[in-house]
Amino acid sequence: MLWNLPAMLVAVTESSGSAHPRDQLVRELSLLDASMLVVASVIGAGIFFTPGQVAQLLPAPGWIMAAWAVGGVLSLAGALANAELGAMYPRAGGDYVYLREAFHPIAGFLVGWLTFFAIYAGTIAALASAFAEGLGERFGWESSTVLLCALAVTAATSGINYVGVRWGARANNLTSAFKILALVAFVVLGPFSGAGDSARLSGVAEPGAITLVGFGQALSPVLFTYLGWNASIYVASEIRSPGRNVPRSLFFGLGICAVIYLLVNAVYLYALPMESLAGIGDAGTAAGLALFGEQAGTLVGIFVLISVLGTLNATVLVGPRIAYAMSLDGLFIGGADRVHSTFRTPSTAIVIQGIVAIGLLLVLQSFPAALGFTVFAIVLATVADILALYRLRAKQPDRPRPYRAWGYPWVPGLYLVANLGIGAAMLVGSPMECLMGIGMLAAGLPFYAFFVAGRRPTGEYAQPQSKNPNKNMEPPGDD
Repeated sequence: MLWNLPAMLVAVTESSGSAHPRDQLVRELSLLDASMLVVASVIGAGIFFTPGQVAQLLPAPGWIMAAWAVGGVLSLAGALANAELGAMYPRAGGDYVYLREAFHPIAGFLVGWLTFFAIYAGTIAALASAFAEGLGERFGWESSTVLLCALAVTAATSGINYVGVRWGARANNLTSAFKILALVAFVVLGPFSGAGDSARLSGVAEPGAITLVGFGQALSPVLFTYLGWNASIYVASEIRSPGRNVPRSLFFGLGICAVIYLLVNAVYLYALPMESLAGIGDAGTAAGLALFGEQAGTLVGIFVLISVLGTLNATVLVGPRIAYAMSLDGLFIGGADRVHSTFRTPSTAIVIQGIVAIGLLLVLQSFPAALGFTVFAIVLATVADILALYRLRAKQPDRPRPYRAWGYPWVPGLYLVANLGIGAAMLVGSPMECLMGIGMLAAGLPFYAFFVAGRRPTGEYAQPQSKNPNKNMEPPGDD
């Protein structure tokens, strides 16, 4: 039985919370780098495409703004929990580590398996495909050229992150700064155009148009648009002063995104009548056209592509750390724990992730249409994180916690209940996609048994893979 493991297989749960004994990655990411990683992961194309869905379910400006505010608060509740977990275990791998420590190695493995293959590799394929299709529409490319572009951009972003985490972080900081500046310009210049109507911000819905069920359904696309706020926990072993900077990066990054989302939605309401906003596919382009004219449509389209590219780069940076962390414990493909001798990156894990994403693109051609299961996988991983927080409070009450989740146990509980509600709604509304996510989770069981059978004794895994004086060293200074 998988649960009847010898002592060597559970020894990892007793290891130090500060660093894995075999981790060779270097702490060179500043607070700014980690915060911008969160911004890049959250702000993609969602803020342009989901507001129409929200307006269709909540045809009243006040309720729309309330939904985006509640989504930010619920995401903050999740960030509070992850801040405690990330500060306790500032390692690569994120929820893989938390579930392993809280429950059992098999729990960590299954969540890590699901996160790496269904969430990160799948999202990379979807973003690369979306980016290529956007270019294809502008230049009139055939489907074969679009696919080639998607493959090329996947390989290129993987290459950037292969040659150094600093290069990946610099690219990420650049695209994040561009996103912030472009959206701030949109928010500031929109009202000065005079082409909108401020009275639209105070409109009321017809009696019976707003229901509790409708509000709950509207929270689903809102929360999905906020996804990515926990990106920095996966690279915690590369963040300077992680006990302080991991929580701060979550709060700073999420705070920037929440403020921008609220302001952008206010401009949408100013620019478009409710009947035009409700159900629209691309609110950003429509609002740009209404406020600034035809040229704005082209500019917004270019911005969406750059935004998608930035989110793709952030996803490529984060994902390999999951496979790397699992391989450190002998629970992944051999060699995925290898750190490049020059670039100090998890080079093999980056290559594996790129190959998986490219394979998905080749098999599915247009991947986003088949990506519904990824969302349900995210919900499963999020619920598991919160359960790990509760379990570790009871199991390891004396372990040092540089940060303790504010409002425990009620605030994390609120986020848990919200995600359980979303998961239940998805099971009813999209059973096939949910079954795909559950199937992906179950598919990890035989691989877990295979990796367990081939593991070396614990003593070998307790030794560093090479003598590296820079192991988890913090460079001078702390941004």
